[in-house]
Amino acid sequence: MTIRVGGYAPQGSAHSRALDHFVEALAAVTDHPAEIMYNVMDAGRPATDLFDMVANGDLTLCYFSTSYLGNQVPALNALEVPFLFADLEQAHTALDGDFGAALTTATEAATPFEVLGYWDNGFRHFTNRLREVRSPADVAGMRVRLQPNAVHEALIRSWGGEPVPAELSDGIAMISSGQVDAQENPLANSAAYGVDHQHITMTGHLYGARGIYANRSQMSTLGSEIATAVRSAARAAIDFQRHAAADYEAELRSRFEEEGRVVIDLDPTERQIFADAASDVIAAARAGQPALDFL
Repeated sequence: MTIRVGGYAPQGSAHSRALDHFVEALAAVTDHPAEIMYNVMDAGRPATDLFDMVANGDLTLCYFSTSYLGNQVPALNALEVPFLFADLEQAHTALDGDFGAALTTATEAATPFEVLGYWDNGFRHFTNRLREVRSPADVAGMRVRLQPNAVHEALIRSWGGEPVPAELSDGIAMISSGQVDAQENPLANSAAYGVDHQHITMTGHLYGARGIYANRSQMSTLGSEIATAVRSAARAAIDFQRHAAADYEAELRSRFEEEGRVVIDLDPTERQIFADAASDVIAAARAGQPALDFL
């Protein structure tokens, strides 16, 4: 049985390089065959097809944003609390500890997946084609493409924007055509999706994690030795990906500035104004989330 791994980012991205690292780490301990499908969208399929492909065994594992499983696994919505983490170190410590374990237990109880850990999708920042954004008042009236997620939508409404939830491929088309004025994503995603907005505000309003989801039945069929090697290779890929993602964000920021884009850093007071405007959203997102007790 060939181990097949899949994703939805271009080759050369931190996520695709982490798939390479996974296969290399696996090859270092076993000669079991492995293949990579870097970007399912290159085959004309929506990114969310990866879940079905893992569930039915076409893929052994994939990575995907945890937010897309929020309806099926409500515990994952703990990661959708705006302004939850202060920095990457705090987020990684939480995901590798009891907080992450609680999310994993809930996911495995509700899906056919074994969770192998969490990659870093970084902090989401606000970009737009209209004007500089330094306060929620500057967002007023903007049409903002979002992932289909109720908390994300409520957050944008609290800032006065008009949320436009859309699946990724449709969202990319909306952004490129100007059907929406703004979007919010980690810098790496903005680059990967061809977002050319001139105004970038480093809001860091949401932290994104991408779970590594394996077909539970296939993992057991592989046998204990190979399954252990897969889990170990996934851990190595997690460490690699997190460092690569942080380095890549710094590189992208420099590149965007060289291209003449306006990158705005918010001081603590300005960032708190965004959080205060969303205080009701934050309180509602935190309600009924026992995993947050582990933070």
